[in-house]
Amino acid sequence: MEGYEYLSQSVETAEDAGTAGRIFCANCIHCKLVPAPADAEGSYRLRVRCEAGKWRKKLGDEKVYKYFTVARRNIESCDSYEDMGDAVEFIKDLRKLLPSTDELYTP
Repeated sequence: MEGYEYLSQSVETAEDAGTAGRIFCANCIHCKLVPAPADAEGSYRLRVRCEAGKWRKKLGDEKVYKYFTVARRNIESCDSYEDMGDAVEFIKDLRKLLPSTDELYTP
């Protein structure tokens, strides 16, 4: 199918991270898990934010990501990045452990 070759080239695996020079935000000490209120009263969904304030929308608001997608977030460089260990192993394990959909939690 036309166009899909381009998409498959841009998708990066954890094994490619070390050779491509990209960093995974989930492996940074500033990547924090936070609860976000859900529609149902007293329940919440898990979101991830950058404590260093590096994830911003075009208008300046803070960007938060869904918990189950955080293993895909990677960038070329970040002046606030502080790794928490071996990125390849961490991201590989994280992808196995993360839920596959956005889940609703109740206390």
